[in-house]
Amino acid sequence: MKWSKRSVVLILAATICAAALRLPQLKQRPMHGDEAIHAFKFSELLEEGFYRYDPNEYHGPTLNYLTLIPARAGRARTSTDLSETTLRIVPVFFGVLLVLLLLLMADGLGWTNSVCAAVLTAISPAMVFYSRYYIQEMLLVCFTLGVIVCGYRYTRNKNIWWAIIAGIFLGLMHATKETCIIAYGSMLLALLLTLLMRGRQNNSILNTVKAVKPCYLIAGVFAAVLASALFYSSFFSNPAGILDSFRTYTTYFNRAGQNQLHIHPWYFYLKMLLYSKYGSGPIWIFWGEALVVILAVVGLIIAIRGKGVTGVNFQLLRFIAFYTIAMTVVYSVIPYKTPWCLLGFLSGMILLAGVGTVALLNLTSNIPAKVFIGILLIAGGAHLAWQGYLSSYKYYADGRNPYVYAHPTTDVFTITKRVEELAQVHPDGHAMQIQVICPGGDYWPLPWYFRRFEKVWWWSQIDKNVMPAPVILASVSVEPELPEYFYLPPPGQKNLYIPLFDQYIEMRPQVELRGYVTKDLSDSYHQYQSEKESSRSKGEK
Repeated sequence: MKWSKRSVVLILAATICAAALRLPQLKQRPMHGDEAIHAFKFSELLEEGFYRYDPNEYHGPTLNYLTLIPARAGRARTSTDLSETTLRIVPVFFGVLLVLLLLLMADGLGWTNSVCAAVLTAISPAMVFYSRYYIQEMLLVCFTLGVIVCGYRYTRNKNIWWAIIAGIFLGLMHATKETCIIAYGSMLLALLLTLLMRGRQNNSILNTVKAVKPCYLIAGVFAAVLASALFYSSFFSNPAGILDSFRTYTTYFNRAGQNQLHIHPWYFYLKMLLYSKYGSGPIWIFWGEALVVILAVVGLIIAIRGKGVTGVNFQLLRFIAFYTIAMTVVYSVIPYKTPWCLLGFLSGMILLAGVGTVALLNLTSNIPAKVFIGILLIAGGAHLAWQGYLSSYKYYADGRNPYVYAHPTTDVFTITKRVEELAQVHPDGHAMQIQVICPGGDYWPLPWYFRRFEKVWWWSQIDKNVMPAPVILASVSVEPELPEYFYLPPPGQKNLYIPLFDQYIEMRPQVELRGYVTKDLSDSYHQYQSEKESSRSKGEK
């Protein structure tokens, strides 16, 4: 493999850019409900030292085990020691590694093309936004690219280690998320189509098959099985987890067709990528990665034609093209859709877009025309980077951001702050009793933010066998039942409840949460606040 020093430096610069866009202020955005649930699952591993795979929820175990690295580095022992930064640094790492992996494929994709792909990966709004999400998707995308990169490297020198590492990445994909089977099928189809095109040109399909050494293939498969089994079995402490990793598909196939909340039309992902404009705001704030899609189409045409750019391995490029098409089609056809799932095929689009960028620049030898195209591409890239910044640092919990999906509002911070303040004046402190009543268990991510409290009841409906707590948080739908519940205690033990918040509070957009606190506790809180303000004023004087 011949290295282009200039291109290596530029890809490393893109990697630094990717880190700069992903790392800052990881605590700023409220935890999504899914993030909070994964955080609690990880807490069990952290505190108990044991993980058991659940085939009905949570996805694969790699996210949990890999989070042990920053948690142990930060000397965390319990969930209260954890922070959003500790958790989110894991997907950030793999979001940055996604850029760095291009170095190993640059001689096949083309060095200049790889630089363009690295830049687009670094600044893609979706890639930036979901690299800061404590979910499995970025890990799955990175492991998938790892398979493609190592598979390509094996074809170049037939070194068994590339076959083994590719197998490890395949196993990690399976140990990360159940949707890996879509990527598996897409890669297999892409490989067959690539071999068919190659075979039609020089009748080399049989030769290609013969060139694969059986012992190398067995080594790769063994590495894949071992990597997956290690994680699902909790490093052989729970062998049943291996079988559960296959039983889980019954659950997920059923869920994909029944969960109406996440059913969307076939064009859901493509519309999100091409153009989105939600709600009010300046006309120039619109969302979309149409530049990537358009450049990917150009790259796709180059791949099929087999000409138009130099320094490219067209077998590799066609594989990427077929893989991307297959992934896009399958994810579009599946009715169950969540925005982060688009990362699987967006990563392929970005690789094609890197080729498309160079092809457009080489479209003409006319200098003014070439400069004009270059200016358009730079402007489009700048807009992508600007969106990457806006989505993650300004509109990170705003419904006008298309990547924000069923996301808690920043009111979660208001709720947490007020309850923490009440704990400061309550005699029991963090042992203060709290009741959270939300039908259907729709109270996430509050369990994450209340993890320091020892006595919290999480209810889907009021339990009249338990006396009212000093602090009650409830959905609007159960509010008509609360007056009767407040007066449930016998005479002499009743408390007067007053509103906890003096403003409209939303868990998520249009999902209101009401709060109530006993008057005695509220009075103590206000007295404490007054005394604190008085002391502050005297100190300033």
